[in-house]
Amino acid sequence: MPVQRKLGRATDQRKAVLKGLVTSLFENGKIETTEARAKEVKNIAEKLISTAVKEVDNFTSKQIKISTAKLDSTGKKMTKSVTSKNGRKFEVVDREEKTDMVTVDNPSRLHARRQAIRWLYKVKDAEGKNKNLADKLFNEIAPKYKDKNGGYTRIYKLGPRRGDAAEMVLLELI
Repeated sequence: MPVQRKLGRATDQRKAVLKGLVTSLFENGKIETTEARAKEVKNIAEKLISTAVKEVDNFTSKQIKISTAKLDSTGKKMTKSVTSKNGRKFEVVDREEKTDMVTVDNPSRLHARRQAIRWLYKVKDAEGKNKNLADKLFNEIAPKYKDKNGGYTRIYKLGPRRGDAAEMVLLELI
């Protein structure tokens, strides 16, 4: 018995379709697709969420020094004039150092995060900035399901698709 459904596609195309559907599911919370695709996406999403739930509190906090540019009241970087060894003058961005607390993943959480990234495409928001769906999975979705043992997604049947009569479903995160 095969491990995955073939979905009538070559391996690279099938994986691309599934990655796109998993990405959309985590980004939007629900997707509308055919029943066969939804069942495959459900298997992948459930596994990713369960690994994220296992690693939900597996990180430490660390204090690090950060060097940032000083900004003026308008938000522009402040510069200062500096003279080099050979007597030339040039402008340098004025910087300040401050300490900040950051979270650092433990090795098993990092491994789980990398496994999740294998199934997620990079997504941009409306402003064109990159959204980190792995962070969303580990920081928003996994804590929500912390006390639940499986069953993170639900499939609703919507009826046949007009045109080819493929069974359409709505797959959503509970």
